[in-house]
Amino acid sequence: MSTAMPFAADTTLLSEVTAAVKTAGLTLRDRHTSHARGVSLDEVVAEIHANDDAVLDVLREPLLRARPGSQWAEDELAGGALPLGEWWVVDPAEGNINHVHGMDDWAVTATLVRDNRSVVTVVHLPLAGDTYTAVAGGGARLNDRPLKVSAKTDLGAALIGTGQARPGEDERTFRRIGDSVTAMLVNGLVVRVSVPATMQLIHVAAGRMDAFWQFSDVRSGLVAGALLVSEAGGTVTDLAGEPWNTGSRDFLAAAPGIHTAALKVLSPIA
Repeated sequence: MSTAMPFAADTTLLSEVTAAVKTAGLTLRDRHTSHARGVSLDEVVAEIHANDDAVLDVLREPLLRARPGSQWAEDELAGGALPLGEWWVVDPAEGNINHVHGMDDWAVTATLVRDNRSVVTVVHLPLAGDTYTAVAGGGARLNDRPLKVSAKTDLGAALIGTGQARPGEDERTFRRIGDSVTAMLVNGLVVRVSVPATMQLIHVAAGRMDAFWQFSDVRSGLVAGALLVSEAGGTVTDLAGEPWNTGSRDFLAAAPGIHTAALKVLSPIA
């Protein structure tokens, strides 16, 4: 199978992916409660796994069928480059920890990654009914409206964000997060620290936030937002300033007018 599928075919694929993700979103919406579920760590983890299993039962086969020959990236918390070819990188409950605690900021995401670059993505927010989509070379949209990143040029006026990528990161990573938040509090306007990454990256793509960074290579939290931000006119790199892909160790997505300034603050910490 060729890995050079033309843009027109990716655009056609988008409608199938959108339908599959929206259907899966109904399953996750039906599982949502306004109260927290689980008290002990074991109970919380069981709720998280139950959400994942329920959504994957609905989502996996339609996506694999939509793109014959594509493969499935099994571990949603895995990082690093994938083998060449086409892979579905999916988070059946992006923001799962929020979902099981009765909060509203969670989504279902599905991204087709071709040779370690995102080419088609759908992020669906079932409670709001909003769907963010992008095709490489075709722009990014919220429902039927084109997205455009912020026009800000002053980091001192920027709303920026970061967050923890996975439970149990090493202490060095936690200290870098803390140091980088401090540095951005000094240099930016306001810093948001929250999870999941995708729920901040959709705001960067829509121009509501100005930048997001993370010391992580967890693919499932970054591939959708990376494509949405870049297709909305943003700049997406690692913290050395090189173009980001799934093999990158860290991540920065920003409005072009503040990307260089954000990189200058973060790169010494990285």
